[in-house]
Amino acid sequence: MSPSRRIERINHLLRQEIADLLTREVKDATLHDNMISITDVETSPDLRNAKVYFSVYGDEATIDAARTHLKRASGFLHHNLKERLDLRHTPHLEFVFDPSLERGDRIMRLMRTIEEEREHRDS
Repeated sequence: MSPSRRIERINHLLRQEIADLLTREVKDATLHDNMISITDVETSPDLRNAKVYFSVYGDEATIDAARTHLKRASGFLHHNLKERLDLRHTPHLEFVFDPSLERGDRIMRLMRTIEEEREHRDS
Protein backbone atom coordinates (compact mmCIF):
# COMPACT_ATOMS: atom_id res chain seq x y z
CA MET A 1 0.00 0.00 0.00
CA SER A 2 1.48 3.35 -0.99
CA PRO A 3 1.59 6.20 1.50
CA SER A 4 -1.16 8.78 1.36
CA ARG A 5 -0.56 12.17 -0.25
CA ARG A 6 -0.46 13.73 3.22
CA ILE A 7 2.21 11.29 4.41
CA GLU A 8 4.20 11.88 1.22
CA ARG A 9 4.09 15.66 1.83
CA ILE A 10 5.16 15.16 5.45
CA ASN A 11 8.01 12.83 4.35
CA HIS A 12 9.22 15.44 1.86
CA LEU A 13 8.95 18.25 4.41
CA LEU A 14 10.77 16.23 7.09
CA ARG A 15 13.58 15.36 4.64
CA GLN A 16 14.04 19.05 3.74
CA GLU A 17 13.91 20.28 7.32
CA ILE A 18 16.27 17.61 8.69
CA ALA A 19 18.78 18.29 5.90
CA ASP A 20 18.54 22.04 6.61
CA LEU A 21 18.97 21.54 10.36
CA LEU A 22 22.01 19.29 9.81
CA THR A 23 23.56 21.87 7.51
CA ARG A 24 22.83 25.02 9.48
CA GLU A 25 22.07 24.21 13.12
CA VAL A 26 23.75 21.02 14.31
CA LYS A 27 27.17 21.79 15.75
CA ASP A 28 28.86 18.41 15.31
CA ALA A 29 32.16 18.20 13.44
CA THR A 30 31.58 14.56 12.40
CA LEU A 31 28.28 15.46 10.76
CA HIS A 32 29.82 18.50 9.03
CA ASP A 33 33.10 16.90 7.94
CA ASN A 34 31.48 13.84 6.36
CA MET A 35 29.21 14.53 3.44
CA ILE A 36 25.94 13.21 4.85
CA SER A 37 22.86 13.29 2.67
CA ILE A 38 19.32 12.68 3.83
CA THR A 39 18.02 10.55 0.96
CA ASP A 40 14.49 9.72 2.11
CA VAL A 41 12.06 9.72 5.02
CA GLU A 42 9.32 7.15 5.64
CA THR A 43 6.80 8.22 8.26
CA SER A 44 4.47 5.71 9.85
CA PRO A 45 0.73 6.23 9.16
CA ASP A 46 0.14 7.37 12.76
CA LEU A 47 2.99 9.94 12.41
CA ARG A 48 4.65 8.65 15.58
CA ASN A 49 7.82 7.29 13.93
CA ALA A 50 9.93 8.19 10.93
CA LYS A 51 12.77 6.27 9.34
CA VAL A 52 15.31 8.79 8.09
CA TYR A 53 17.52 7.30 5.40
CA PHE A 54 21.00 8.80 5.11
CA SER A 55 23.97 8.27 2.88
CA VAL A 56 27.59 9.07 3.55
CA TYR A 57 30.76 8.46 1.56
CA GLY A 58 33.30 6.41 3.43
CA ASP A 59 34.10 3.06 4.95
CA GLU A 60 32.16 1.12 7.57
CA ALA A 61 33.73 3.13 10.41
CA THR A 62 32.62 6.41 8.78
CA ILE A 63 29.09 5.06 8.34
CA ASP A 64 28.94 3.89 11.97
CA ALA A 65 30.26 7.24 13.22
CA ALA A 66 27.66 9.11 11.14
CA ARG A 67 24.86 6.86 12.47
CA THR A 68 26.03 7.37 16.07
CA HIS A 69 26.23 11.15 15.70
CA LEU A 70 22.86 11.35 13.94
CA LYS A 71 21.32 9.31 16.76
CA ARG A 72 22.95 11.65 19.28
CA ALA A 73 21.51 14.67 17.42
CA SER A 74 18.01 13.17 17.15
CA GLY A 75 16.71 14.91 20.31
CA PHE A 76 17.91 18.28 19.03
CA LEU A 77 16.42 17.56 15.60
CA HIS A 78 13.10 16.42 17.11
CA HIS A 79 12.86 19.55 19.26
CA ASN A 80 13.59 21.85 16.32
CA LEU A 81 11.19 20.00 14.01
CA LYS A 82 8.49 20.42 16.64
CA GLU A 83 9.08 24.20 16.56
CA ARG A 84 9.35 24.45 12.77
CA LEU A 85 6.47 22.20 11.69
CA ASP A 86 2.80 22.46 12.45
CA LEU A 87 2.15 18.79 13.20
CA ARG A 88 0.08 17.28 15.98
CA HIS A 89 2.79 14.68 16.55
CA THR A 90 6.43 15.15 15.66
CA PRO A 91 7.70 11.68 14.84
CA HIS A 92 10.47 9.86 16.68
CA LEU A 93 13.45 9.71 14.28
CA GLU A 94 15.28 6.48 13.47
CA PHE A 95 18.34 6.79 11.24
CA VAL A 96 18.93 4.06 8.65
CA PHE A 97 21.92 3.88 6.30
CA ASP A 98 20.94 3.99 2.61
CA PRO A 99 23.60 2.25 0.50
CA SER A 100 22.08 3.24 -2.87
CA LEU A 101 24.44 6.19 -3.55
CA GLU A 102 27.44 4.09 -2.56
CA ARG A 103 26.24 1.24 -4.80
CA GLY A 104 25.73 3.68 -7.71
CA ASP A 105 29.20 5.10 -7.22
CA ARG A 106 30.70 1.57 -7.24
CA ILE A 107 28.84 0.72 -10.47
CA MET A 108 30.12 3.91 -12.14
CA ARG A 109 33.72 3.07 -11.10
CA LEU A 110 33.33 -0.46 -12.51
CA MET A 111 31.98 0.91 -15.78
CA ARG A 112 34.95 3.31 -16.06
CA THR A 113 37.37 0.44 -15.38
CA ILE A 114 35.76 -1.69 -18.12
CA GLU A 115 35.91 1.23 -20.56
CA GLU A 116 39.58 1.89 -19.72
CA GLU A 117 40.42 -1.82 -20.21
CA ARG A 118 38.57 -1.83 -23.54
CA GLU A 119 40.47 1.28 -24.72
CA HIS A 120 43.78 -0.21 -23.57
CA ARG A 121 43.06 -3.49 -25.35
CA ASP A 122 42.00 -1.76 -28.60
CA SER A 123 45.09 0.48 -28.78
